[in-house]
Amino acid sequence: MSKTFEIQGLIHSIGETTEYGNNGFTKREFVIKLTGDDENSAYPNHIALELIKDKCALMDSYNEGDEIKASFSLSGRLWSGGGKPEKCFTSLQAWKIEAVGASPAQTQPATQAPQEAFAPAPTATASTFNNAFDDDIPF
Repeated sequence: MSKTFEIQGLIHSIGETTEYGNNGFTKREFVIKLTGDDENSAYPNHIALELIKDKCALMDSYNEGDEIKASFSLSGRLWSGGGKPEKCFTSLQAWKIEAVGASPAQTQPATQAPQEAFAPAPTATASTFNNAFDDDIPF
């Protein structure tokens, strides 16, 4: 089991749930702008996280601008193809989302961290949040 991390911030954007391949693998990406005493508003940090499989629904009750606390695990994989050098891709896989300052009834139910080390690589499409990067990457 990998170590669990937690961050807090304002929801900047929420992507749609996307299905990859024929096995029903789903993924949903979202971006938060970090908040807190350690953050310098002159240099905001925007962090992209992803939800996979049944966790995609965790963002259904949130909107852009909501402040949340996200629990996540690190996931990584190597990729090589097309005669290009090997690349390492790192994902921040969220598995728990809580509203900041909300009553307990408004927060998502607590869940355990996923047991999977990493998700299978989806088919070759450009990621919504990674358009600034090389379009030849395999997701």
